[in-house]
Amino acid sequence: MAAALTHIPVLLNECMQGLRIREDGVYLDGTFGRGGHSRQILSRLGPQGRLIGLDRDLAAVEVGNALARADSRFTMVHTPFSQLKSVCESMGLLGKIDGILLDIGVSSPQLDDGERGFSFDKDGPLDMRMDQSAEKSAQSVIATYDEKQLAYVFKVYGEERFATKVARAIVQRRAIMPFTTTKDLAQVIAAAIPGKPTPKHKATRCFQALRIEVNAELDELKQALAAALQALAPHGRLCVISFHSLEDRMVKTFFREQSEGEKIPAHIPLTAEQLEAVRLKSATLEVVGHAQKASAEELSTNVRARSATLRVAERLAAPATVEGE
Repeated sequence: MAAALTHIPVLLNECMQGLRIREDGVYLDGTFGRGGHSRQILSRLGPQGRLIGLDRDLAAVEVGNALARADSRFTMVHTPFSQLKSVCESMGLLGKIDGILLDIGVSSPQLDDGERGFSFDKDGPLDMRMDQSAEKSAQSVIATYDEKQLAYVFKVYGEERFATKVARAIVQRRAIMPFTTTKDLAQVIAAAIPGKPTPKHKATRCFQALRIEVNAELDELKQALAAALQALAPHGRLCVISFHSLEDRMVKTFFREQSEGEKIPAHIPLTAEQLEAVRLKSATLEVVGHAQKASAEELSTNVRARSATLRVAERLAAPATVEGE
């Protein structure tokens, strides 16, 4: 069922421009999904080009394997994108990737398949695992985390103001009857949050937080960003699409830190030219342009792109070694 569900790739043209694809280049799509971005990359590659797709979702891997059988330029790997360094190492491509794309978060097929448990719009089991072979699920988190742990997840990952009230309501209710379905949990969460119903379901932030906790999404992203630096070739591009503030803040901070390079104490007397020379010698990335959002035209056909933000950075070439250093 999941394999048949469709997915419209967000910011597709902007990603292709950001990756600056060469016909003979080597590229990596760290979140293959249903292959929307990957197929567009392949359409721009020549016979010598190469694309590697990663995904931890077994349904996505099934689609990717079919594409790999049809196109010898493409290789599919079942793994989270945090492991992209080891994948590149195993293929002898570490430091040789011309472009990496990371489309963070849950995909439309995952949301649309009620059996995956990502959304309360379609009642289903409390699952939320991006990798169906993983042990931790939303149900195990809701059943075993204590009130303090649950409140932390909802407050930090969901930025939910009433995290403590929600956590207390869950613990009290599960003592009477365990949670097994998404709608059951969503109803208890909504009842615990004060105020009248709003257009945005009251449980939205807590469901987002649960998904992030189940899949260790922020830790995965942190590892993937660091790995991408090692995997990229000089002048290779890193394109990251995020869908909520926690992810985007992490990407923005990483790009800024890697582009600023070594911090020089303010009291050291250096000219602007000297400071720039130090930065260029120690920085690893150059930010390309500004953060990009979906156009009105794209939003008219894909409302889920409304929260997407694309950031692009380029891997700097290693500075020339000065003789005697």
